[in-house]
Amino acid sequence: MYTVEIYKRDLRYKAGEFLIGKQDHDTQNLDILTRAMNAAWPVFLGYRFEIHETFVTRVNAMTGEKFRERYDAPYYCSPSSETYWSN
Repeated sequence: MYTVEIYKRDLRYKAGEFLIGKQDHDTQNLDILTRAMNAAWPVFLGYRFEIHETFVTRVNAMTGEKFRERYDAPYYCSPSSETYWSN
């Protein structure tokens, strides 16, 4: 499973672009997904996209057990960080 983040160039923003949205795709073929995104969001029109694996494996800071969570989970909300376990 992959997640695509789509950006549009816009110089009104400090970063020079803004996030249009995120799309989850349930596919195993990264090449086909890349071609489909290139067709749907062409670079010459000012679009850019990033493809991420939706779930990553991390290690729980307290127990040492491995677990899977979304790649975009905030650090402080992840059991893999000390800030999650502190008060």
